[in-house]
Amino acid sequence: MSELCVFAGTSEGRRLLEFLAGQAVGVLACVATEYGEALVPHADNIEVSAKRLDGASMETLFAEHCFDLVIDATHPFATAVSQNIAGACSDTGTEYLRLNRSDSAADDDAVIVDSIQAAAEFLSTHPGNALLATGSKELKPYTAVRDWQARFWPRVLPMASSLEACAAAGFAPAHIIAMQGPFSVEMNVATLKAIRARWLVTKASGDSGGFADKVEAARQAGARCVVIGKPAQARGMDFAGVVNLLMERYNLPDTRQIDIVGIGMGSPETLTREAAGALDACDCMIGAKRMLEASARSGVPCYAEIAPAKIAECIAAHPEHRRVAVVMSGDSGFFSGTKKLLPLLAGHDVRVIPGLSSMQVLCARLQTSWDDARAISLHGREGSVVPEVLKHRKVFALTDGADALKRVCEDLVDAGLGNAKVAVGQRLSYPDEAIIRGTAVELVDSDVAPLSAMLIEHPAEPQPLPVGLPDGAFIRQLGDNGKAVPMTKSEVRAVSISKLRLTENAVVWDVGAGTGSVSVEAALLCPAGHVYAVECREDAADLAERNRKQFALRNLTVVRGMAPEALTGLPAPTHVFIGGSSGNMRAIVEAALAKNPEVRVVVNAIALESVGEIAAVIDALGFADSEIVQMTIARSHRVGRYNMMNGLNPIWIAAMQRGEAEYED
Repeated sequence: MSELCVFAGTSEGRRLLEFLAGQAVGVLACVATEYGEALVPHADNIEVSAKRLDGASMETLFAEHCFDLVIDATHPFATAVSQNIAGACSDTGTEYLRLNRSDSAADDDAVIVDSIQAAAEFLSTHPGNALLATGSKELKPYTAVRDWQARFWPRVLPMASSLEACAAAGFAPAHIIAMQGPFSVEMNVATLKAIRARWLVTKASGDSGGFADKVEAARQAGARCVVIGKPAQARGMDFAGVVNLLMERYNLPDTRQIDIVGIGMGSPETLTREAAGALDACDCMIGAKRMLEASARSGVPCYAEIAPAKIAECIAAHPEHRRVAVVMSGDSGFFSGTKKLLPLLAGHDVRVIPGLSSMQVLCARLQTSWDDARAISLHGREGSVVPEVLKHRKVFALTDGADALKRVCEDLVDAGLGNAKVAVGQRLSYPDEAIIRGTAVELVDSDVAPLSAMLIEHPAEPQPLPVGLPDGAFIRQLGDNGKAVPMTKSEVRAVSISKLRLTENAVVWDVGAGTGSVSVEAALLCPAGHVYAVECREDAADLAERNRKQFALRNLTVVRGMAPEALTGLPAPTHVFIGGSSGNMRAIVEAALAKNPEVRVVVNAIALESVGEIAAVIDALGFADSEIVQMTIARSHRVGRYNMMNGLNPIWIAAMQRGEAEYED
């Protein structure tokens, strides 16, 4: 026994039946013709009635089946049919629901009339050819217009009944356009130009009836629209409302297909066949505005959203769309929002379709491989290519902004890598595509298109990993007091950083940074993180800034001020290194714990009093996981034919944490 009766015959009705196909609810689909029956999806739970029903036959049908609900998805202009359906529901006590079609706005210069008769009267006083897109049932009024046989071309369904209606009205075969919609803007434009139309006569049939595409086609073809205003619709719901009601009432699952589509560089030439097929089959698109402009299909609604959470919310808010395409730039698995979006779509039928990445395209243009390149993204984030160029011979970088090339080249030059070869691909795959090549020194004053990709090759041998860099790698100078600005020595720095257990995306406070040697190494080791070098002495802070620039570290910020006050505005740390506390060690550690109770802290101390302060902090603040290491280091120096050892001050390295914390990469 069917539980639902759907009067279809429109695109909304067919989409509703597609949603119901295969669901755990019985459906009787009522259409008026065999042609309409052919468009109903085949499913075990859908039965089809393909005959015209008057009010009495509807009443009999409803009484026999005892439907839970009758959904009227007939054409907005089929007012008599809707009245019969509503009347039969009222007489049999059956619940009635009208599926209303969304409106579309006409151009400002459109002529609005209230009937086909009024449209014919308007055309009788306004010369020019006209495409009649109002169907085959009401052609007679047009025949009252002078020279109508030469001026008018009706576009009707390719059915015998439609052709018979055209012939009965007197239209010659050469003036009959028999085609099945929907019609794209391009198809409408071609038709209007082929008949040299000045007018396009259409009903205000809403988005589903292709109204917006007709209006746009008329504008492009230099024609004007004559619009027959839509009758007032009965109270009802839009498509989304009807789908939501059915899902809730019958506990129906969401059976939508969601495709996450990598569209390549944006031009049709870089779109794979699989991606093109998904876009052609979808009934809505979601993505960044630029991606939508590159992928738009005629008549397919688009929703401009970028953030994964917003995309997921948009999908949830539009259940009327059964085939959703989320368009992503380049490849869906290469620096793409797909990674964050997928967990938000759990429970949906999701397909991920790859595309060509800018890395593949740029390297193909340069006739070089990309499997040996280190790929990084500076798109929408701070960072520098220098740490990667120091470690890899070939680095690919995604960038944004017109000054991206200038910033990258400045960093390379400041780091002594001015001879690095740089190749920039801008607007890849578009007609104005350009490849710029040169060394960092040569391109330092160049600007590029906002969306560009770079390949950087450095001929020198890769540098050793930045752990325990030689003391001579840093700029040293005397401070304002005539003494050298303090610096953590190489061996101590290596052990201290190992005790920090840094992660790639760590947020590090280096308190009492001095020359910034620990800050520099931490920033080099955490390219996706950020380091804050906190220093109260102006001369030392200036020196730390000089060392930051020497290593071109955009993920290192020098903070001037006395801790703990200077820590107030900093983000929560995952790691803290204290090289100097000026007697404020406990307050500094408490400030870090207030922002992250699981923070890992490493402290260096030379004076015995400082060691005592460390022990007191460990006990007072509840650090269950702690250790103190004492290091004694001696370095050799040449005396004649002998190597003699010079001992450095003993140093204590304390590491503490309230519990074993796990940090995400």
